[in-house]
Amino acid sequence: MPIPPQDKLSPSTSDLEHSLASPSFFGSFLQTMKDIFTDKGIVLMLIIAPIIYGFFYPWPYSAEVVNHVPVGIIDKDNSDLSRTIVRYASASPQLNTQRFLDEQSAIEAIWSDEIAGYMIIPTGLEQQVLSGKAASVSVLGNGGYFLLNKNVQMGFLQAVSTVSAGIKIKKSVAQGAYAPTAAQNAQAVPLQIVPLYNQTEGYGAYVVPAVSIIILQQTLLMATAMLIGTWYEQRRHTTSTRGWLGRIAALSTLSFVIGCFYYGWAFELHHYSRGQNMLGSLLFLLLFCPTVATLGCLLGLWFRQRERSMQILIFSSLPMFFVSGYPWPADQLPTFLQIVRWLIPTTPAINTSVQLNQMGASISQVSTGFYALAALWVFYFVLLMWVRWHEAHKSPRPII
Repeated sequence: MPIPPQDKLSPSTSDLEHSLASPSFFGSFLQTMKDIFTDKGIVLMLIIAPIIYGFFYPWPYSAEVVNHVPVGIIDKDNSDLSRTIVRYASASPQLNTQRFLDEQSAIEAIWSDEIAGYMIIPTGLEQQVLSGKAASVSVLGNGGYFLLNKNVQMGFLQAVSTVSAGIKIKKSVAQGAYAPTAAQNAQAVPLQIVPLYNQTEGYGAYVVPAVSIIILQQTLLMATAMLIGTWYEQRRHTTSTRGWLGRIAALSTLSFVIGCFYYGWAFELHHYSRGQNMLGSLLFLLLFCPTVATLGCLLGLWFRQRERSMQILIFSSLPMFFVSGYPWPADQLPTFLQIVRWLIPTTPAINTSVQLNQMGASISQVSTGFYALAALWVFYFVLLMWVRWHEAHKSPRPII
């Protein structure tokens, strides 16, 4: 039976298939935007969740500096000098002191989390000081909580140092020196500590700018993998190279806006240092967001199911943060982890973001981070195209 000729004004079936399988960049971009905003789960994960994190995650650290840490004091000397030390320690805003009769009681109080550390004033301290002999007090802290341990040590150190300086001044005056001169000589080289980037020296200003990059990465990864999983279940996951670029651009655009929200408003709301190199920070987001979105597309094709991406990725945040080299020195990690961690975008991204936005580093100073992110994007995209090719050729195309 002869096949009738096709109308020249109407496209052929193969042309329609080709146009559907190979959407344009902007067509894929707009379709992805439509799919995102019609999916409540994706909107919640990609837009609402990071905004909520920006409001509520920094709140527990709003006090920044830990004060009134409960500590114990064991005064075995019971002299005027020891009582002076106790009085100065009790006046410190860093400490909230209580007395113990013996060291065993203080140790039991540490075990029961009643105190974070204690100081022992030994017997005969005043006699040793008055006779010019070397004397010392012991300070013991709970090393399991490094912030509390720091306050315990610093609070007692300031109290003892102040009393020691007063004793030195009195000795100099007794030897005939003028009081102002003796006070100046008590600290021959004055120490002045000026924090450059973390003005309050608080934990929140240290950890939140770094964790915000983890939040951006994980919400974008999970949202992208969920969306790709939905398309996979609907058999809509295949597309052309231009189509994948359009999808990545749509997802990256929304994540870029959230990143600007963090840099421009969330950090300002919580009084964190920001905007030291705003142009560099924006360029960083322009590279970071597509890199993470491309990895999310790759993971979505691997998981193939919408729920699986949430189940797996939600537990990966903490390991990714610890291997990034920000909270823990990277050279102290096992050799295997030192290599594998460079496959994760947050490894170069956290330090690059903090150095640009908080420290004001120039782009040339953090160029290694930019190169690493660019290399990761190329690596992820090549893998994505390989998976796309493998998906297209793993089974023969049905003949219609």
